[in-house]
Amino acid sequence: MSAIRTLAAGAGLLSLVAAGPKSCPVTSSTPLSCQNTTSVSDLCCFNAPGGQLLQTQFWDTDPATGPTDSWTVHGLWPDHCDGTYDANCDASRAYTNISAIIQASDPDLLSYMNTYWKDEGGDDESFWEHEWAKHGTCISTLEPSCYTSYTPQEEVVDFFSKTVELFKTLTTYTFLSAAGITPSSTKTYTSSAILAALKAPRGVDVVIQCSDSALDEVWYFYNTQGSVQTGKFVPAGPDGSKSNCPSTGVKYLPKSGSSGGGGTTTTKTTSGGGTSPTGTPYSGKGTLAVTDNGKQTGCLISSGVWMVGATCATYTAAASGSGFTLTSSKGPCAVTSGVFGCASGNKAEVFTQAGGLLASGGDAKWYADSTPSGTTQVQVKTGSASQTITVAWAS
Repeated sequence: MSAIRTLAAGAGLLSLVAAGPKSCPVTSSTPLSCQNTTSVSDLCCFNAPGGQLLQTQFWDTDPATGPTDSWTVHGLWPDHCDGTYDANCDASRAYTNISAIIQASDPDLLSYMNTYWKDEGGDDESFWEHEWAKHGTCISTLEPSCYTSYTPQEEVVDFFSKTVELFKTLTTYTFLSAAGITPSSTKTYTSSAILAALKAPRGVDVVIQCSDSALDEVWYFYNTQGSVQTGKFVPAGPDGSKSNCPSTGVKYLPKSGSSGGGGTTTTKTTSGGGTSPTGTPYSGKGTLAVTDNGKQTGCLISSGVWMVGATCATYTAAASGSGFTLTSSKGPCAVTSGVFGCASGNKAEVFTQAGGLLASGGDAKWYADSTPSGTTQVQVKTGSASQTITVAWAS
């Protein structure tokens, strides 16, 4: 009988030890994501199809977020090794209680996120929910089936913990300062100098993003051996994404602590004609005006694409949770595969606003491949493209 008890106790101990992510030892023969020449079947120990992981960071100055001498976390994104990506891969795991999940497991992690993983609109929780639902659910090694004795939502903590772990090694402010590139209201820099400063510590290129010629985002790239949870992250060059900053005259503005931290903007003065956003933003019926290079330029039509000279579509904004949904005559609006659109088959996305600007996942920056003219219709995207634009409510 005592032998049985001993065996049972031993089995319990083994079960306790084995709990957590599946064991994925990394050896010299472990395939490197995006570099494998044959297919790999065990996607619990090999990231696919999102084999290239991007650790992305923000430099928000108006409103300023995070410490004045540090960039902040944007996310951890799985790309397809060619710049394309999946998004929102598992609606059943699109959790809406990220703070509570992390607090219950790792309070120190949540405390760090409250300082360094900030939403420029002031809604950190919605931002974290967006990053997890859009990107975290698309990482193959974070599938619940990749855990032994799986505890619901433990993969969420692993996602945020790994992102923060990487972020702590990618001290962008220090990298730039070491090359004499520091925030300034008067100095400007060249893209080549910024890119060289960020390449130096890792030996591989990065992608930088600008809004109105001001540096505000950096993307670091990795391939992985093993799982995201326990594997090895190997620095890699960009997977197809391109920097959009001008070659010269790049501003690196200081975090001045300017006002605007997510408060409601009820009026907005624009140049270049068109309807100025007025009234209560994102409530009732209104249109969505586009600003390009500081000038209001056209608007979104009912399908969600950008046109100039066309009749602006009427959108209906309805409060939902900590934000609002948008619907046009085509149907609910959402960002799908990185593109804003409205269609009858969409599941309505909950958007937010940042300083009066439309935001998806807490980010009020949108992108387009070109400025439309005539009958041209241009998609509005959340991923990198040649132009940075903003979208604002007009009523």
